[in-house]
Amino acid sequence: MKKFFSNTIVLLLLAVVVGIVVGFFIPESGMEGVLVVKQVCGQIIFFMVPLIIIGFVAPSIASLRGNVSRLILLAFALAYFSSVGAAVFAAFAGTQIIPYLDIQSGGDTLRELPQILFSLEIPPVMNVMSALLLSVFLGLGTIWNKSKEITDLLMQFQQLVLQLVKRILIPILPVYVAANFCALAYEGSISRLKVFLPVIFIVIVGHFLWLLLLYVLASLYSKKNGWQVLRHYAPAYFTALGTMSSAATLGVALQCAHKSSVLDKEVADFGVPLFANIHLCGSVLTETFFICVVSQLLYGHLPEFSTLVLFILLLGVFAVGAPGVPGGTVLASLGIVVSVLGFDDAGTALLIAIFALQDSFGTACNVTGDGALTLMLDAYSRRNLKSE
Repeated sequence: MKKFFSNTIVLLLLAVVVGIVVGFFIPESGMEGVLVVKQVCGQIIFFMVPLIIIGFVAPSIASLRGNVSRLILLAFALAYFSSVGAAVFAAFAGTQIIPYLDIQSGGDTLRELPQILFSLEIPPVMNVMSALLLSVFLGLGTIWNKSKEITDLLMQFQQLVLQLVKRILIPILPVYVAANFCALAYEGSISRLKVFLPVIFIVIVGHFLWLLLLYVLASLYSKKNGWQVLRHYAPAYFTALGTMSSAATLGVALQCAHKSSVLDKEVADFGVPLFANIHLCGSVLTETFFICVVSQLLYGHLPEFSTLVLFILLLGVFAVGAPGVPGGTVLASLGIVVSVLGFDDAGTALLIAIFALQDSFGTACNVTGDGALTLMLDAYSRRNLKSE
């Protein structure tokens, strides 16, 4: 198992380096082929996401028994308060730091990607939220019906999905990551990082501070060492850097959670896929800080305190329901960015642009933070559900 994790990290790091180097030198004709590979791999990965959610969440709920509805409500509450807390932390940091930064918007334009040769559409059997709700209903229905046959069937389906993850998803992830970074390097997004480098650096530091707080709180609540969860999450973190999607990183994240000696496997199989779709603390932290940056840069002032508070409370709701795809949080919340904060077209365009530059780091924070919340769920389950 240790060899699997070390190989995964090496392959992902190698994929990032190879993708960037190739992207700087590849001709337009070669880039057309890379885009085909990227599109096909992405279609396969996102086709498997609903299967992974159903395959792990439904049997996990069915096997938990007890009053599991409380565990589901607790999961949503933890995800919401983590996102809102991260946003408040970012807003406070923004008001203290941004007025002292000298940030200039880059005037260079991105190189246009060539037309893709062909597009292979593989639509998922259902969207992420439908899969999540179906999993919850299947699990709860199995518990209430006390059906051993359906429980066994769900467990068999979980093993089937696990084999698909090991034999299909994990092998194509490095290819998908390399193609993503190749496209970023080709169009010039990598070189544009230097324009907002101070801001992005501050945000990444904020991610690590928030993760530290989450794991400290999880350790205190569970009375277990959170490091025994966090230490196994390096493969998931590096995978998320490449996929820029919590959902696409699900397979690796589950492997990391299973590696931990302090997490119950049933709770991990329930919590990790659930939090991958509702817990977006890193993305929310990033968007809130960048909201302050864009407001100062374009409009000459930070948002009003009362307006920012209202925005954060609403953003937490949008984050819970944001799709597990690249840029999901900022795209899902554009409505309140415009209606609550009053951003114009220039403001929303700049927000989307700089958010995309670091989207991978926000996603990596989301995925790694899921481990801390799963540890809290595990502690609650042991104390309140297993005894029943």
